[in-house]
Amino acid sequence: MPVFAPPVTGLLFDKDGTLFEFAATWEGWAESFLLRATGNDRERAGVIGGHIGFDLTNRSFHPDSLVIANTPAEIAEAMIPHMPELAYDALLDMMNDEAEGVIQIEAVPLVAFLDGLRGDGFRLGVATNDAQIPALAHLKAAGIRDHFDFVAGFDSGYGAKPGPGQMLAFARAVDIDPGAIAMVGDSAHDLIAGRAAGMVTIGVLTGIAGQADLAPHADVVLPDIGHIPAWLTA
Repeated sequence: MPVFAPPVTGLLFDKDGTLFEFAATWEGWAESFLLRATGNDRERAGVIGGHIGFDLTNRSFHPDSLVIANTPAEIAEAMIPHMPELAYDALLDMMNDEAEGVIQIEAVPLVAFLDGLRGDGFRLGVATNDAQIPALAHLKAAGIRDHFDFVAGFDSGYGAKPGPGQMLAFARAVDIDPGAIAMVGDSAHDLIAGRAAGMVTIGVLTGIAGQADLAPHADVVLPDIGHIPAWLTA
C-alpha cells in the first residue's frame, strides 16, 4: 500500500454507486423515466433506453452507459434527437423530477459509517455529476445531509467530473491541501477527477465498473466504502 504524506484528513465521495448502490437504485429510475417520457410506449422506451445504455427488457445498464458517470444534461443531449416532441429543458426537468424521488439503496448503513468518520475528525464532502437539488434531496432522505461539509452537483458552478473543479472547491471549503484528501468513487470519471486535483483515489465496487476498470486510476479498489477506515489506518 502506498504511504501518503500528508495524512488523509478529508474524504470526498461520489454519490451514486458510492454512497448508494448504483444498479439497485437507478435501474428503477431509468424504467420509470423512460415510460413516463414516452407515454408508456414500452417499445419506444426500449429504443430510447438503448441510446443511453439501458436495456429496458432486462432492466439493466450496459457497462458504458451514459447514466453511470455523465451529467443529466449530457444524458438529455443524447436522448433529445429521438424525442422531437419534447423541448430540451422540459426533458431535463422531467429527468431531475424523477431523480429527486428515487429511493436510494445505501451501500453500507450510512449514518453509523459517517458518524464514525466525523468522530475520527475527517472532513466530508460529496461531489456528484447529478444535479444539486436531487442530490441534496437524496442525502436528506437518507438522514445524512448534515454529515457533509460540502455538496456539489454538476450544476453548482464548479464543473463536472472528470474535471477537477468540484474536488478543488471541496479542498478550499474545508481548507485542506488536496494531497490530504481522498476522492472516493465507483467510476473512472471520479478517480480521474481526483488524480487531476492531486488527491488520493479510492475506487469502490458498488457501481457498474469492475476492478480492472478502476485499478488504473486508483490507489486502491475496495469492495465498498465500509472498508475505507481500515485501509486508511492499516
